[in-house]
Amino acid sequence: MTGMLPLYHDPHFTFRFGENRIIPRFHLEGIESGRPVAVYRIDPDSGDRLGLLLTATVGENGWVDLPEPIRVQAGEGFIAVPEPAQGGRP
Repeated sequence: MTGMLPLYHDPHFTFRFGENRIIPRFHLEGIESGRPVAVYRIDPDSGDRLGLLLTATVGENGWVDLPEPIRVQAGEGFIAVPEPAQGGRP
């Protein structure tokens, strides 16, 4: 039996928060260690990218330890966009 192939796959991870937070690290499920990640602030209403916050590298077990914590206010968020893996699939 083969695994199910999803019809749609977001190439990024979206993080939204209901309260003020300081984020020193976050987890990216299924992303291997050593992959670069770009982190963008997003517009709370539209979800559009507002600007690059930082770049980081995925560590052990998918954890991304940030060089400086991200501060978010209630209702705000960010997206993490892993660079394509070898072979081209995110």
